[in-house]
Amino acid sequence: MKIKFLMSVILAMLTVLVLPMSQYALEDPRSTINNIYGVHILFPEEIQEAARLVNSNGGDWGYVTIPIQSGDRNLLKWQKFMDDARSLHVIPIIRVATEGDYFNTKNWRKPTEEDVVDFANFLNSLDWPVKNLYIIVFNEVNRGDEWGGSPNPDEYAQILSFAVSAFKTLNQDFFIISAGMDNASVNIDQISINQFDFLKQMNSSVPGIFDRIDGIASHSYPNPAFSQPPSNQSSKSVASFRYEKNLIQQFSSKNLPVFITETGWSNSLISGEKIASYLKDSFNFVWNDQDIIAVTPFLLRANLGPFTVFSLLNIDGSESLPYKAILELPKKKGAPVLAQKVLGQQNLKDDFLPVKNFSKKKQLPLNQVFVPVSVKTLLRWLMKI
Repeated sequence: MKIKFLMSVILAMLTVLVLPMSQYALEDPRSTINNIYGVHILFPEEIQEAARLVNSNGGDWGYVTIPIQSGDRNLLKWQKFMDDARSLHVIPIIRVATEGDYFNTKNWRKPTEEDVVDFANFLNSLDWPVKNLYIIVFNEVNRGDEWGGSPNPDEYAQILSFAVSAFKTLNQDFFIISAGMDNASVNIDQISINQFDFLKQMNSSVPGIFDRIDGIASHSYPNPAFSQPPSNQSSKSVASFRYEKNLIQQFSSKNLPVFITETGWSNSLISGEKIASYLKDSFNFVWNDQDIIAVTPFLLRANLGPFTVFSLLNIDGSESLPYKAILELPKKKGAPVLAQKVLGQQNLKDDFLPVKNFSKKKQLPLNQVFVPVSVKTLLRWLMKI
């Protein structure tokens, strides 16, 4: 416990020390033209299909949410994903995860501070397409099966605070987003915690935690049973983001932006035609909130397994009616601030996409930290304790 506390304190101090060295600050995505349309994918290879959907009908620079597991830090694979995102004009939202099978898992391993440091090092080694590096710190942590078997708001608040320090010590462009909660969870000992009780306990454990983060993820599913119309705007509905944001604002001096990174209706309970109608109404009348940055329905493609009831593409790859509904909705041409590239250009235009040389990055060890030498030495020492 003393070692973990020491690591947390020193990383927090390093964040403060590094702040004056940074020439840049996070860009508020609400300050530029923003295309809120997005989609949740599971694999990097799906980005081209995703781009066609999120940038359709006048759109540009839509979003994808994608998880990365702790055992999947392959530099070439993920740099290709970032390159594809840039050429296709897609903004990545990366959700970090531990280990488990996407389609058959009882419990995801509880993350450690070492996991966070490894993710920060790896994701900082990539060239991203846009200046804001969007990171969601784990998933539905108010469920026990997403937190090693038993939910623990104290532990999550501490790991979230540690993540802010770890990521921002390396790069002030990391945009840290709290985990989306299961909006249908109720209080069952050792099993699940209602999201509002969970958020309150987070703030009690780490006062000011919501002043440290940069955004809120929300899983605004149409509950109960993933089947309610958008006219139902309860705290368990497609409007649950409002209730979550209103509560968090009581604990924070920030007006935090919202990322709806999961939502969707079950096609086993209602027809595709009705889901298509619900999607249109939700985008037009519920998710038109000025603080929503992205809506990435779950899921683009599920193939087989329990997620097929949410899949926007059919098993044979054909477009479902809900997919077509999103495809046809009018969209904005987003104008995010682009990342500075290795050649030194700022906000590169679409017609100039330089070929980059990643030979040095391929040789970097996973624990390489892009901070001053004294900080590198200190972090290495801490990890050896």
